[in-house]
Amino acid sequence: MRLEEDQDCWVCDYCRNIYFPEKNDDGVRVLGEPSRLACPVCQVALLTAAIEHQRLLYCDRCRGMLISMNVLPGLVEALRAQAPDGAALVPRAADPNALRRHSDCPQCHRPMDTHLYGGPGNVVIDSCSVCYLNWLDTGELWRMVRAPDRKYGEDA
Repeated sequence: MRLEEDQDCWVCDYCRNIYFPEKNDDGVRVLGEPSRLACPVCQVALLTAAIEHQRLLYCDRCRGMLISMNVLPGLVEALRAQAPDGAALVPRAADPNALRRHSDCPQCHRPMDTHLYGGPGNVVIDSCSVCYLNWLDTGELWRMVRAPDRKYGEDA
């Protein structure tokens, strides 16, 4: 079996069977192929995974996600488009203590920038501008997706 590129499945080169792993509680298909990168929280190998045909790295222990900065906005929008009406969560303030955490980029091992995400959800994320990667702790992607929508130009 080989991992099909840009797909959420494995393909057998011999019989052409296709295997789609089930989505877990986070909506992630854990494809299971270990990466060479370690989780910045748990220090275990991150696993290849996918959400909506977008590849990411996933920690099976803490359920954090390493997502390319190029992929994150489109992924949030795609998931929002699929969310049922009335799925928005009541917004809650970001935890100010989360801004004091420190973690290193799994790829270049430099300190990541911890900051409020510029989009919806009041989420604190970690970013590496050198590697162009975002680290999301468990549940943060879904807080972004389910945050109330606000049109550009509206008053805050």
